[in-house]
Amino acid sequence: MNTLAGAWEWLTDGANWSGEGGIGNRLTQHLYLTGVCLALSCLIALPVALVLGHIGKGGALAVNISNIGRAVPTFAVLVLLLLSPIGGYGSWPTIIALVLFAVPPLLTNAYVGMRGVDRDVVRAARGMGMTGRQLLTGVEIPLALPLILTGVRIAAVQLVATATIAALAGGGGLGRIITAGFNLASTSQVVAGALLVAVFALLVEGLFEAGQRLAPSWARDRG
Repeated sequence: MNTLAGAWEWLTDGANWSGEGGIGNRLTQHLYLTGVCLALSCLIALPVALVLGHIGKGGALAVNISNIGRAVPTFAVLVLLLLSPIGGYGSWPTIIALVLFAVPPLLTNAYVGMRGVDRDVVRAARGMGMTGRQLLTGVEIPLALPLILTGVRIAAVQLVATATIAALAGGGGLGRIITAGFNLASTSQVVAGALLVAVFALLVEGLFEAGQRLAPSWARDRG
């Protein structure tokens, strides 16, 4: 209880919110890192999943290969990257490790969503003379959108929680608050940093859940 009280006192101290190492700046860094990694992961995973799901070939192999990454700890990947020729403290090793971590849920959910589209609807659309591109953008993606967004939500929340490892590579973000707390032997600061990450992850979860609720109506409007 004393630890939680100390964490609350640390969080409500205005001095801890300002400056380069303050909560505001660290939160901005964390948000930026998460957004960059999520965008890169989507650019890599979603086109592959959508195309493979549309043609119905090679998707299972791609999903299985991407899921191998789930068995490798992100921290281990980061350490290997830091020790590799492209290593060195900074953003890139962290970004690469986090992108590799976020690709599997994006690829898997998008592919499963595409293959889960009612085949009768697809055949009817083809019978109406729709081209492959029209079928993909006008029928399959809107119907698969809820599951695609589920993958994006899972990846986003995982990135928020895991981006704390950036502190180990000399990067910014909320992880720096936690590591600084360890260096200062301040349990209250460590707990405060962990609470910030947890609240941030819950907020991201809530935003994406709200987006998912809007997806079915958006798909119906497109249809």
